[in-house]
Amino acid sequence: MANQQVWAFNKVELLVTKINNRQMKQILILFFIILNFPSFSQTQFITKGRIVYERSVNQHKPLEEEGSDNDWWKEMMKSFPKIVKDQYELKFNETKSVYKLDKENTDNKYMWGSKPNESDNAVHDFNNQSVSIQREIFENTYLIKDSLRKLEWRITQEIREIAGFECKKAVTKICDSVVVVAFYTDQIPVSSGPESMGGLPGMILGLAIPRMYTTWFATKLELVEPTLPQLNPIQKGKKVNWLQLNTELKKGMKDWGKQGHRLTWGFTL
Repeated sequence: MANQQVWAFNKVELLVTKINNRQMKQILILFFIILNFPSFSQTQFITKGRIVYERSVNQHKPLEEEGSDNDWWKEMMKSFPKIVKDQYELKFNETKSVYKLDKENTDNKYMWGSKPNESDNAVHDFNNQSVSIQREIFENTYLIKDSLRKLEWRITQEIREIAGFECKKAVTKICDSVVVVAFYTDQIPVSSGPESMGGLPGMILGLAIPRMYTTWFATKLELVEPTLPQLNPIQKGKKVNWLQLNTELKKGMKDWGKQGHRLTWGFTL
């Protein structure tokens, strides 16, 4: 690369000495810098588009945790696939993002608590620093309205390529002790991601919550500008904030053990 730079500047110097016009010299210098240093001209930031994510859930793990000697659980694991995958989408611009189910895999057989809901969606409003989430929880529809999550992310030096983008690894916790691992790219300087996740200096393209046995990874980005109706879906449900929802869930599932904890984590994502 260094030899290419020297060669390029030598070309510029040779041509400039043959030109007396000062403005033409400046134009030629700029032209050869752009021509010979592609990174100078190719650096670009994406602020609008559509990202497709694949959500993958290991349905067997919770049962395996409870003990492999239970005959009923063994039969359950024979009847349901270990991994179920579904397609989600996130449409975004500089001011808003909307995350929702894009395509359910109709071949999937879901264990209780794994099936996605078509009406669920999460809207991030960056101008107002707010989130609005419609979520089906058992027989009830909730509309969660609150400020954007303020998560304490720890950014590491680990790099991973996802959907053609170089992503940095970051780690945080939700619900006091549940570890969340994210991979974000600053080439998309929109602080959003799957579910209600965000708060990083770029778009989250990869997400993993080990204790939920669930991952989200982007498979592609489409450079299409979302429409106003797409960024402003009609939402309904019982209005609550995060604290009120957590209080209701803990009260309703206080005797559910580990299963109750996992469901609570999922409902408050």
